[in-house]
Parts: sequence; C-alpha cells; structure tokens
Amino acid sequence: MYDDPKAVLLRYLSVARTAVRWKVDGLSEHDVRRPMTPTGTNLLGVVKHLAAMEAGYFGDCLGRPMSDLPDWYAALMDDTLEDNGDMWASADESRDSILDLYTRAAAHADAVLADLDLDATGTVSWWGESGETVPVQVLLVHMIAETNRHAGQMDIVRELVDGATGMRAEAPNLPKQDEAWWAVYRERLQATADRFR
Repeated sequence: MYDDPKAVLLRYLSVARTAVRWKVDGLSEHDVRRPMTPTGTNLLGVVKHLAAMEAGYFGDCLGRPMSDLPDWYAALMDDTLEDNGDMWASADESRDSILDLYTRAAAHADAVLADLDLDATGTVSWWGESGETVPVQVLLVHMIAETNRHAGQMDIVRELVDGATGMRAEAPNLPKQDEAWWAVYRERLQATADRFR
C-alpha cells in the first residue's frame, strides 16, 4: 500500500473523516451545537465547514461541482455568507442534513479523485495567484491537514461536552486510568504551570 502515494493520501483522509463523524455520535442536538469556546467552536458547525471544504476543493476547484448543495454554500463561495456562517448549524438545519452533506461531499470527492491523477490540476480562486494551477496532490494534502486540524478542535470540544476522547470510541489514545488518576495528573500539571506565574 505504501508504494501507492494516492492510496496513502486517500487513506489518511478517510481516517480523519471517520474521526470527525465519531465526534458527533451519541450526543444530543443541544450538545452538538453548543458553542464551547469564546469564538463559538461547536461540533456540528465544524462538520458543516468540512463538508463545504470537501465540496469546494474537490468539486468547484477541479471543475466538477457537486449538485444539490444548500443555498449557504453558494453564498460562501461568492463571499456573501455572513462571517462564520459555515461554522454553525441554524435551527432549521438538522444534524442529519449536515452529516448527509458531509457524507455526500466525501463521496463526491472520492469519485472525483478516483478519476484524476495526483498531477492533474485545478484552480483555487480564494488562494489568489498561488491558486491558479494547483495539483490534486496539493489539494489532497491540504484537505488532510484541514480535516485533521478541525478533528483536533473537535477532540477538545467533545472532551469538554462529555469526556469522550480519541479518534474512535474504541481508540481513546490515552492511558487507561480512572478519574482519580486524571485528577491527580491534572493537579500536577497545574502546579507546574503555577510555578511560572
């Protein structure tokens, strides 16, 4: 598998997408929408944003736009969407509709990428001059980075919401310790940090 660069890139994107989907599993509508940072970061909004990025980079930028996209997507692409309008779900956007959009965007991307070599090119208008001729390989690397960056945000938000951690429910990627151990560990870190006040 490692002798096929495209397969490696697609695998990393797929793993990141799976982590993103898991971050909203088992939570209430309220919890997936709760703004958990001063800038409003919320789980469902991140999924909505990533759906738009997949549709943009692997659809519009490669001359193969997705069909049946919501109105807000066109507003995002022509820069008329309200600031951060792709980073939260409105009351009339259900979790299922956002997750369906993300699933459809990923499937569309996979179909487009199956047809193109890594050296095929597209145009990323919002990158200015540097986006005039962008290889598929660069778009894939960019989307892997984008998805993992946001999955990291979702890691923290999900832990704040209900304590769930890791890439998947069965892979928390943390030492298996009880709450008491974690409390002592956190106190130790806080005491160390406090030495630098």
